[in-house]
Amino acid sequence: MAYFDNAATTYPKPDAVYQQMDNVYRSIGGSAGRGEHSGSKAIGRLTGELREAIKLLLHCPAKQVMFTPTGTLALNMILQGLLQSGIKNVYITPFEHNAVTRILHHYEQKTGIIVRQLAVKKHNFIYDLQSIKAAFKENKPELVVVSHASNVTGLLAPIEEIFAMSKDFGAYTVADMSQTAGLVDMQVGEIFDFAVFAGHKTLYGPTGISGFVMKPELKLPSILFGGTGYDSANQDMPDRLPEKFEMGTMNISGMAGLHAALAWLQEQGIEHIREREQCNRQRLLELLRKYSFIQLIGISNEADYVGVVSCLVKGISSDSAGMIFNERGIAVRTGLQCAPLAHQFLGTYPAGTVRFSVSYFTSDEDFCELEDALDDIEDNL
Repeated sequence: MAYFDNAATTYPKPDAVYQQMDNVYRSIGGSAGRGEHSGSKAIGRLTGELREAIKLLLHCPAKQVMFTPTGTLALNMILQGLLQSGIKNVYITPFEHNAVTRILHHYEQKTGIIVRQLAVKKHNFIYDLQSIKAAFKENKPELVVVSHASNVTGLLAPIEEIFAMSKDFGAYTVADMSQTAGLVDMQVGEIFDFAVFAGHKTLYGPTGISGFVMKPELKLPSILFGGTGYDSANQDMPDRLPEKFEMGTMNISGMAGLHAALAWLQEQGIEHIREREQCNRQRLLELLRKYSFIQLIGISNEADYVGVVSCLVKGISSDSAGMIFNERGIAVRTGLQCAPLAHQFLGTYPAGTVRFSVSYFTSDEDFCELEDALDDIEDNL
């Protein structure tokens, strides 16, 4: 199978990820904060090293790192916690994932929050910063959520500029970096209140380990409760971070795998990884443009992207096209990609698109297999 579904989860992973996950379960017994024995302490040390590696990667030494099973859960903890404070005016991009929009939809119905979209020019997919500033002046933002890169087209948002404007109005800022953490070098500094990362995507770790960083001085309330291994006699969740947001037994093998992945990322260098992915994206675009039955979606020479490309196959629905590619050994993602607002913006709703996504590890063999599949599809149209 030629793998072009890296926006869902990168594959393959660095060999060290598999080795360290296997090693931690074979050689260490214990759970962080759940005992004074050597196994528990070893997992505690690994967890502490992983937190420091995340802060180093995102250039945010003053922030606190919380681990969660998924980025979706991290976004729920952040957004639901913030929305309990009476926030009304919320701004999002047109490219948010359902992990954001379904939460906000719930609160639109429950508490009457107002959700507005940040302006993006449809002819070139450039964020209209002047229009965004004017919208902020007319309706003061209290919460601004930005998907750093669209999981449909790969379009990068000018997140620093948007957050800087947001802070002029005192808004909370939340960055969804699921498609960019470890790929786009970003200073997650003072204007970022929260940033979410997904371990299994551009961090090249396993599934089941994600999380968020936050300013420790922010009083985000708990929405989930349970054991933390700390202050167990108290029936309130502890205020201490990270325990306040890390209830239950953590994914030990997942943390071990992510630990190895971050070491690999530092060894390779983010700039090198980004450069290689951009080369693979360009190669993908050049290949797709050779075929008249492929219509690229959301592409502009004026905008910046990560390695995600959406297209339509003329005369074939996206779901049917996905099956056709699968029959020829090509893994792609079809449909709405859990981002219906993006497809409404792009004019591809409700059928969606065929999405190809590359990674550092996308190989010559993958591209050769894709070209053979495209040739075969062309011959049979």
